[in-house]
Amino acid sequence: MYGWIWRQLPGNAWVRALISLVLVLAVVYVLFQYVFPWAEPLLPFNDVTVDEGSGATP
Repeated sequence: MYGWIWRQLPGNAWVRALISLVLVLAVVYVLFQYVFPWAEPLLPFNDVTVDEGSGATP
C-alpha cells in the first residue's frame, strides 16, 4: 500500500518525501482535531472502578 502511494506521488524522491511528510502531518492534524475529540466520549477511560474505602492509607 505504501509503495502504491509512493508511486502515485509526482516528482523526484525529495519532492515525494516532502509531499509524504505533508500528508502525514495532515492526517495527524485531522486525527487530533476531529477524530479523537469525537471518539473520546465513547471510550471508557473515565470509568474508574476503584473504591475509596479499599483500606489503602494515604
